[in-house]
Amino acid sequence: MITLEQAKGLRPGDILYHATTRNANGTAQRWKVNGQVKTWKTFPERVRVPVKHGLRSYDYVDEKNLHLICLSDPTRREK
Repeated sequence: MITLEQAKGLRPGDILYHATTRNANGTAQRWKVNGQVKTWKTFPERVRVPVKHGLRSYDYVDEKNLHLICLSDPTRREK
């Protein structure tokens, strides 16, 4: 799970992983940050991150669903 400060520090090209949604092979969905992170001066607790998944799926991650996003793959097991 990422924090608000980590989300504000994301850059285009960074890879994010969804904590609960899986691909057909059981791995976590990968999302790529594909634009500038939007922040507000008057509302410092808000953030909006544009992301892309697959060929044509676009969405936004905001402060309400940061708890569903990870910076590392949650399904990957370290040996």
